[in-house]
Amino acid sequence: MRFKFVVLVLLLMVNGRVLAQKPLFNPKTFEYQNGDILFQDLDCGGLCTAIETVTEGVDGKSFSHLGLVHIYNDSVVVIEAIGKSVQVTPIQVFVNRNLDETGHPKIVVTRLADDNLQFRTKAVEFAVAQLGTAYDDAFLYDNGSYYCSELVYDAFKAANDNKPFFELTPMTFKDPANGKMFPVWVEYYENLKMPIPEGELGCNPGGISRSKKLEIVVSFY
Repeated sequence: MRFKFVVLVLLLMVNGRVLAQKPLFNPKTFEYQNGDILFQDLDCGGLCTAIETVTEGVDGKSFSHLGLVHIYNDSVVVIEAIGKSVQVTPIQVFVNRNLDETGHPKIVVTRLADDNLQFRTKAVEFAVAQLGTAYDDAFLYDNGSYYCSELVYDAFKAANDNKPFFELTPMTFKDPANGKMFPVWVEYYENLKMPIPEGELGCNPGGISRSKKLEIVVSFY
């Protein structure tokens, strides 16, 4: 009898550890809302590492990408600037893009604070209207193309009667550890045959994630 009791206790302890590792919400069935902003750690290599190094995300997390939730006809998709253009991505594809060592998506779901919820619909409408717009490889604000956080910045600016909603800050491409340009950025802009836009105004996922206008709904990692 004592042996059975010990085995039962051990099983409960093991199951408890397993359950503790599971996310509180299932990212595929979670009830997203129109206009939610999803922050993502892409782990895309040197560029993503450089982006994450210069700007810390909310709660100390690392973000190199973000997207805007759009809900229509009971379908959940993400409007995002990625690859070659602004495009629509099914939520299942977005959340499975990069998983941590436990199989959980490296995503944080944020939502506008209650006093700003009225901006969501117009922001999503603006983002949808940009579908097909070329990706902004140069990371220059207001040049007719979009990188991920620039799209979301402009979407909420448009929703706010064309007044800034989030903030633009001087961009840096320097390693804070030594004050020198990240080699990956030097090579990147040499290939584009243009100077590094150090100090130009812009935005990035980490900076937007820390906005006091956003609230964390759930973190999946």
